[in-house]
Amino acid sequence: MSNNPYNTPAQSPANTIQTSAMRTVSVKRIDIVSAGLMIGGLYALLGLLIGGLVSLMAILGVAAAGDGNALIGGLVGGVGAMILMPIIYGGLGFIFGIIGAVLYNVLAAMIGGIKIDLQS
Repeated sequence: MSNNPYNTPAQSPANTIQTSAMRTVSVKRIDIVSAGLMIGGLYALLGLLIGGLVSLMAILGVAAAGDGNALIGGLVGGVGAMILMPIIYGGLGFIFGIIGAVLYNVLAAMIGGIKIDLQS
């Protein structure tokens, strides 16, 4: 009878070198909704970055023009870009992520998928 109440394996000595096993797996199918959500989220972040750059350019353009009426238009356009660009990019990323996952699943069924080497 062992003094180990949890039945865990015994610790190996510190000088023992454990080798890691390499194995190859294939990605046969991608979940369509999770691919759409992931790519949509990534594109929304990209839209936020691009919207910030467009907003900055709009504000710099207004500052260079110096016209009072252009100031309101530039601010509306800049804030609009910060709001609309992530929504548009995220929505399109979601749609194209779904399309890409469906195409991958069809081709993976015919070709066999992507092979990945995993090391444990």
